[in-house]
Amino acid sequence: MVVPAVLGIVVVLALLLLAASVRMVQQYERGVVLRFGKLQPGLREPGLQLIVPIADKLTKVSMQTVVMGIPAQGAITRDNVTLTVDAVVYFRVIDPVKAIINVQNYPMAVSQVSQTSLRAVIGRVDLDTLLSDREGINAELKAVIDAPTEGPWGLHIERVEVKDVALPEGMKRSMSRQAEAERERRARVIAADGEFQASTKLAQAARAMGDTPGALQLRLLQTVVDVAAEKNSTLVMPFPVELLRFFDRASEVPPLTTDAVEPLGVVIPDTLDNGRTAPAGKA
Repeated sequence: MVVPAVLGIVVVLALLLLAASVRMVQQYERGVVLRFGKLQPGLREPGLQLIVPIADKLTKVSMQTVVMGIPAQGAITRDNVTLTVDAVVYFRVIDPVKAIINVQNYPMAVSQVSQTSLRAVIGRVDLDTLLSDREGINAELKAVIDAPTEGPWGLHIERVEVKDVALPEGMKRSMSRQAEAERERRARVIAADGEFQASTKLAQAARAMGDTPGALQLRLLQTVVDVAAEKNSTLVMPFPVELLRFFDRASEVPPLTTDAVEPLGVVIPDTLDNGRTAPAGKA
């Protein structure tokens, strides 16, 4: 009876040791082994891995890209505008040994570095640059966050994106008025340019009609046809073009001067001088 009991205990202990010595590493993971607290060379690849129970500690590190949101940070831009901005960071582990040995809780470390870097970068740019050059801000943030994390911590910052910029209500109203004034200015410029082009075309058309005598008459007839097609009760009769030309030629006749008028003779009655003529003014 004692032997079977001992054998049963041995089998149970063997199964427990076997279960404690087998670890499963996923495809997207790498394993780091510490034996009695000392780093063992090499990484454990995906699959079943055997370790020494009690002596070894296997830490699995995910090699996937981690998406981490940066909480909203209050910042002051270079032109002294107070705002709130948040962002998102994409990073992954490229050296599992450094991520485990050199830094404690590397996700928290990345979050803290990202928050301080975000406030620092926002403080170096003005509001217009922050709103217009978002790609440049993202690239600068990536470089600033990647500098202290890639070498010592074995992390790579893949991308940083500014998500939202919250402005004070007063600044929003000021920007709205500025945008409205800019749109009104552009509308006036476009309208003025259109009027200039229209006047230029009208002047060219007037010169072309002046060079062709029948063009204006045809235009008048076309206008009459268009007005008659509208089925209104008003009858429009065009002013004769020949009459306009007559007045135009009449206005070009130079006025008469007194130098061009010769004295005229006046017939004196027979009772005065036997029918002789006398100059004007001697009646």
